[in-house]
Amino acid sequence: MSTSGSAPTATGSPARAQRPRRRGWRGAPLWLLALTALATLHTAWVGYRTVRTRFERDVARLVFNDNAEAIETALLQAAQGNDSLRAELSASPPPPADSSYLVVSITDRRVWYKRGDSILFTAPVATGSGKQLVVSGGAKVLRFETPRGRLVVQRRDSAPAWIPPDWHYQEQANKRRMGLTQLVRGVPIPLRDGGQLTVKGNDVVRIGRDGTVRALTATDGREIIADGKVVIPPYGTNQRRYGEVLGSFRLYLGDGYALHGTNNPKSVGQAVSHGCVRLRNEDIAELYHRVAVGTPVFIY
Repeated sequence: MSTSGSAPTATGSPARAQRPRRRGWRGAPLWLLALTALATLHTAWVGYRTVRTRFERDVARLVFNDNAEAIETALLQAAQGNDSLRAELSASPPPPADSSYLVVSITDRRVWYKRGDSILFTAPVATGSGKQLVVSGGAKVLRFETPRGRLVVQRRDSAPAWIPPDWHYQEQANKRRMGLTQLVRGVPIPLRDGGQLTVKGNDVVRIGRDGTVRALTATDGREIIADGKVVIPPYGTNQRRYGEVLGSFRLYLGDGYALHGTNNPKSVGQAVSHGCVRLRNEDIAELYHRVAVGTPVFIY
């Protein structure tokens, strides 16, 4: 018979004290919380890498196709670029007295190419319409205005192509009272007739039920329509590159704004553009051959 002060166990040996298990939030074991946190971090990292990879792929494709304007748009949308427009407009020194510069009057709808007080060339222009477009289900409202302030000619382009932004397709869908669908590379859009839309190389194509493949065409006002919806082609495809819309020449000012020609000369002299300064083709040709990169542009 034991003479110690401890009570015997069922086997006759002393009982061992058990350590209390460490618990975390709401009693969950700490190892489970740690495992959950690691899984969450891994998912976030994979998501980031996926978005980053897609972005780099799209930019590489745009570089291949020489779509500098679309690259800048992609950078701004990915929050990796600087809003150069705001920087330019925040500093508006007076026009230089001893060098050439451009002046655009939104009210008069006219441009002057000047040196000091001397007018070297002048022509009528079209400017921003001031209209609004509601996008992203009402979460964003765009206003098509020509920016006021001081900008600079950043680039001179001959035979420029227009790379329509997403809002262009929203605007076209609204005009036609149609829906909107976005085509993504590698993800075909099935059609009611058994065919599908997809991307092959740099073309949006329609594959029929019998397997025939036909490259589609698109331009301003003649977008791709599928089952009553306006289709947004991917960047880098020929169907998202409109020729002749911007006329023969362009003086690019940054952030999508420019002085450029038009395939609709009757619109010059009106407030009808999406923010750019639009000229007749013969007038933008005159400026293109006179105005150098770095020339200040004063818009008021």
